[in-house]
Amino acid sequence: MLFRNDIEPCCSYCIHGTDMGRGEIACRNCGIMAASGKCSLFRYEPTKREPEFAHSLNVIKLSEEDFAL
Repeated sequence: MLFRNDIEPCCSYCIHGTDMGRGEIACRNCGIMAASGKCSLFRYEPTKREPEFAHSLNVIKLSEEDFAL
């Protein structure tokens, strides 16, 4: 989920960082950081985080009985 309380700090979705490409983040406080880096000034920005891929429904295995009440 995007809005969990237990987010592991990561520069790629910190409010202070800007993506520069090539796995680098330009941080206002620490300068150039690795995208997987972290520091004590981390502040979570949910709009920068990509959600995990949602699994699709396998409709081939479903039958009419699966939808009956």
